[in-house]
Amino acid sequence: MATIQGLYTHHIEQLQQRVAKLLAREGLDALIIHSGYPLRTFLDDQHYPFKTNPHFKHWLPLTEHPHCWLVINGVDKPKLIYHQPSDYWHKTADDPAGFWLDSFDIEIMKNPQDIEPFLPAQRQRCAYIGEHPELAEALAIGERNPESVLSFLHYYRAYKTDYEIDSIQEANHRAVKAHLVAKELFFAGASEFDINLAYLSCLGKSEYSLPYANIIAMNENAAILHYTALSAKKLAEKQHHSMLIDAGAECRGYAADITRTYPYRKGLFAELIDEMDKLQLALVAELKPGLRYTDVHLKAHRQLAKVLVDFEFVTCSASAAVETGITRYFFPHGLGHHLGLQVHDMGGFMQDDSGEVQAAPEHHPFLRCTRILEPSQVLTIEPGLYFIASLLAELAESDHSRLINWPRIDEMRRFGGIRIEDNVLVSEQAPINLTREQNWK
Repeated sequence: MATIQGLYTHHIEQLQQRVAKLLAREGLDALIIHSGYPLRTFLDDQHYPFKTNPHFKHWLPLTEHPHCWLVINGVDKPKLIYHQPSDYWHKTADDPAGFWLDSFDIEIMKNPQDIEPFLPAQRQRCAYIGEHPELAEALAIGERNPESVLSFLHYYRAYKTDYEIDSIQEANHRAVKAHLVAKELFFAGASEFDINLAYLSCLGKSEYSLPYANIIAMNENAAILHYTALSAKKLAEKQHHSMLIDAGAECRGYAADITRTYPYRKGLFAELIDEMDKLQLALVAELKPGLRYTDVHLKAHRQLAKVLVDFEFVTCSASAAVETGITRYFFPHGLGHHLGLQVHDMGGFMQDDSGEVQAAPEHHPFLRCTRILEPSQVLTIEPGLYFIASLLAELAESDHSRLINWPRIDEMRRFGGIRIEDNVLVSEQAPINLTREQNWK
């Protein structure tokens, strides 16, 4: 069985090969990758939570280290300029340590303003990758976030190394444990806020260290796709109807992104969740090399239309529900996205490493991926069925209103909606569900 050290060493070798190819193509000497630095809030001496440049943490699992730099030429051992200040106001970085250590030549920098001597003397044929191009310009780095370089890097980010897959797998393991805690508290009658605290406690993390803000939405709040208000109000038992939890975790800078929906009681909504679970698993089983992700998304709408017919939400045929656009009122977002260093990982629209893209279909503008599926890609599959007041109001004003069983719809409004999301690895054989392999439905 491969060790994390072995997986990581191979990961660095693959990244080095990519960079060597990129630099040769672009006529560059090196990439200079900046971890970034915290940004101050307006008219204050406090900072926003720091988020590491994903291109930096692609190389090593330093996610809380501002003012660090990498210099990479694809041939020599990468150079890490490690910021370790002397500071009595804040906790400072520990000495470099970990399985990644031997893959870098490391130099310690005490003051961020002292960076210039650590960088190559000739920087005109180098490309800066980072959030602060004005700093790169001041340092006379010749290229700042050149589009052709970013296109190449983003395209290949979709192909995960074994180290990256192991990291996403472990992130799923952590997230599943916290999800189970949240589920138990929901049925115990806890508030959204208290469920979130328990989730964080299970991970042993603050909310700022999560890959995204947790969505813990009870009842009608589940109809707000990115609901993060987290009410502290504890509901009476008769007011408990549903909970949608979309929450993740990180491992070595890689994200898990998982969603489940729970009914508080048996009944029509519980049956609807079971049906959506079957639909989601069927879509996961579809993932195979050579298939365009857009086609999976469109199939999700055809399958959802059948659910709308079977549960008597519409009075038309399933094909008519798709052709008229009725399904889009109930499922307005995309089926999923690439997952990795970012929750919505880069490169979802890219068709090659030169920057050619394929946009989302006209009637499905929120789809985040149009690529051909290939082995080693990791994506989310997250079909939804929602009862969103604003969209239902539009539907009621449309020519399709007569095709809707409105009394049946009104029964469902208090539940908000359903989303079920897993993280899936595409392989040459059957797809690998990184979420459900954790012995969890």
